[in-house]
Amino acid sequence: RMGKSECHFINGTEKVRFLDRHFYNREELVRYDSDVGRHVGLTPYGEKVARNWNSNPAILEDARNAVDTFCRHNYEIV
Repeated sequence: RMGKSECHFINGTEKVRFLDRHFYNREELVRYDSDVGRHVGLTPYGEKVARNWNSNPAILEDARNAVDTFCRHNYEIV
């Protein structure tokens, strides 16, 4: 199992896109895209996981806040 989080900066920190991707056995199962605003399953199992994560307000709020807490916060460092 592997996870990968990415920040895409357009115009400095004015427009920021956050991607949180989850893989198993080199296959991407589920991803969160801040432009979409929810988790999206890319496999049948990933769809179940995404449905579960999207129904949990705490998980969804953490993912939505990551643009500020993860990306913008670390902009100067990166």
